Amino acid sequence: MDYTVTLTDAEQKSMEYIAVDVDAWIKNAAKNRARIAKDEIISLNTAHCNANSISIAAGEDAQVTQAYTLGVVAKATSDYLG
Repeated sequence: MDYTVTLTDAEQKSMEYIAVDVDAWIKNAAKNRARIAKDEIISLNTAHCNANSISIAAGEDAQVTQAYTLGVVAKATSDYLG
């Protein structure tokens, strides 16, 4: 999945103040946040499956999908984002 982020001139300059490579910084931030969410989802799915005697899917991608299928997690809504 590709995403595009557009920064104003001031935002670009501000990012250049904190990052040698702004593009790499943004990609790293997004990938790391996704990793944290994946770890949370897998933990919730594992706990749910263990509590309900459900076989845990093999592999991280399959476990994330399983968590959605079982209703353990759902997509964020605008209410969730505040």
